[in-house]
Amino acid sequence: MPIIATAGHVDHGKSTLVNALTGRDPDRWAEEKERGLTIDLGFAWTTLAESVDVAFVDVPGHERFIKNMLAGIGGLDVALLVVAADGGWMPQTEEHTAVLDLLQIETGVIALSRIDLVDDDLRELAELEIAERIAGTTLDGWPVVAVSAVTGDGINDIRKALLTALGSVKHTNSEPHLWVDRSFTVDGAGTVVTGTLTGGPLGLDSKLVTWPSGDAMRIRGLQTMERSVAEVTAGSRVALNLGGIGAESIERGTLLAPPDSFRPTARFLAQIRRVRSVEGVSDRGAYHIHVGSGSWPATLRILEDVNEQGGIALITTDKPVPLHVGDRLIVRDAGRQQVVAGGQVLDPHPAQKSRQFLPTAPLLQRALADDGQFADTLLAVRGSATIDELRRDTGQLPTTGTTIADSVFTEAHLGQLSQMLIEQVNSYHSRYPLRPGAPKATLAELLDIDLAVVEHLATSNNELQDDGPTVRKTEFEITHSPEDEAAWKRARAMLVASGLGVPRVPELGLNEEFLHAVIRAGKLQRITSDLVYLPEQMDEIASRLQNMDDGFGVAQFRDAMDISRRQAVPLLEWLDAHGWTLRRGDSRTVKRRL
Repeated sequence: MPIIATAGHVDHGKSTLVNALTGRDPDRWAEEKERGLTIDLGFAWTTLAESVDVAFVDVPGHERFIKNMLAGIGGLDVALLVVAADGGWMPQTEEHTAVLDLLQIETGVIALSRIDLVDDDLRELAELEIAERIAGTTLDGWPVVAVSAVTGDGINDIRKALLTALGSVKHTNSEPHLWVDRSFTVDGAGTVVTGTLTGGPLGLDSKLVTWPSGDAMRIRGLQTMERSVAEVTAGSRVALNLGGIGAESIERGTLLAPPDSFRPTARFLAQIRRVRSVEGVSDRGAYHIHVGSGSWPATLRILEDVNEQGGIALITTDKPVPLHVGDRLIVRDAGRQQVVAGGQVLDPHPAQKSRQFLPTAPLLQRALADDGQFADTLLAVRGSATIDELRRDTGQLPTTGTTIADSVFTEAHLGQLSQMLIEQVNSYHSRYPLRPGAPKATLAELLDIDLAVVEHLATSNNELQDDGPTVRKTEFEITHSPEDEAAWKRARAMLVASGLGVPRVPELGLNEEFLHAVIRAGKLQRITSDLVYLPEQMDEIASRLQNMDDGFGVAQFRDAMDISRRQAVPLLEWLDAHGWTLRRGDSRTVKRRL
């Protein structure tokens, strides 16, 4: 069901025209009827032609209620701008036109209303003024239809023009999104919210959460045009009966969308352009940004001059906002009580420093203007990201890059990481020349990347060799200095001369790095930090162990090995741990027989 939203100055006949087209009064509140103007959003629907049902969102035209107008203009398919022939172009006509232009609403109809109150000359002047005012905006070229809701003149022409406009409407297929514009409680039913559904279809079994809070809910009922249905499609005005959540928890400006579909942000990069009637947009101002039906206080940091063609701003909000790349926004200055700019989100989570993200902004701007490949472009900007981050920031999945584990990388970024990995491995070899290579876990921590990425880089680079737990330069070999070789010769002689009653490790005179090197090379078996044996000594221990009777204790083991208790206890514990012996209480049994 397509959505038609009205726009225009107060008292120019928007609600009256909607009533004439639908037979329904969109003004819901008694105060609206008493005052004769729309204060909040009004809703009505009708069948414009056979099988063409449409819904109207009637927005207020008074400047005091511009926030309500902005809440209702999102999600529309066709705009109906109403200009009174006897009133002409007015301040809110200009502001509403600016909003439609900033939101890039390209499909619509202009109704020249109340023609029963003017003569032909005034009518012609009004048409000329409209043509002049919309020149250069997205409204340029919209049909202007003269109409009187009182006499009925032009009503059929308006219907035909709206039908023609609706014929060019296309909905993109994506996840369902619904910005709440009303929330209330119905006796016997519970919480009910209304809004305009965009994206994909929504059914009774759909899973939704509130954004940005993330509260889950259950859809107990669906209605459109006051009819209960099992499913609604994108572009429909819908009412949802929700279970598991109170109306007080869902206010206007809440977004309902599937779980894990956003990463709410309070700091984002946007391209914005100022309204033509505004002199300038600066860092100073009591700004509010409007997205969907929501509104949030915000500060602007202008990074590139904001003119009528566009500029770039870093926007910070007082609360997190659910945003995707490409989402449209309006900037309103509460101090001036005026819409001053509008545009689109470039990056919901930009880098921390402007020098990092500002040079890449043109890439995102081109994606907005041309191909719409937001995930791929955001990947190009960031170099790498998790697939989940890209999906939640853009509503899309990347189609380019190299996927490793749950992340995706550009070739350029992988090249940079590969070079950084080589540098880290070289540095490790310089600091630890006796070690076989840099531990992968250490490299992952130093480069702030996943272990799987280290392994991918190590196996895809000819300069590196993946040795399992470590990575080394392909040509790297451990070499021992003459001093280390001499020290090892002396230490080995000491161990051989001692039988199995070996000296403590510090007495061997080996520096720690060289000690680790000979242990890794299999030239020593480390029992504890203070006890090591040569391989042939371990063979002798195993041989003597074969002659031990089952149930032996520490003393018998000590005597059989001809060693001290200081050596016997840790050696037995090592034999237990490595499956040579089995301990039961204070006695042991030889478990492994040669």
